[in-house]
Amino acid sequence: MKNLLARAALFMHDEDGVTAIEYGLLAGLIALLIIGGVTTLGTNLSAIFNNLADSI
Repeated sequence: MKNLLARAALFMHDEDGVTAIEYGLLAGLIALLIIGGVTTLGTNLSAIFNNLADSI
């Protein structure tokens, strides 16, 4: 029984899993920001090149 309580106490204080989840969430947020930025940039560049092509 002591062994089980000791393991439970270690599990409650273990932060490795929490850190991995935090890094995963941060990486996902960064990926979403990059995708959004690239999509917006692509749309704007497309409009610029279309205007350029129309003026030629």
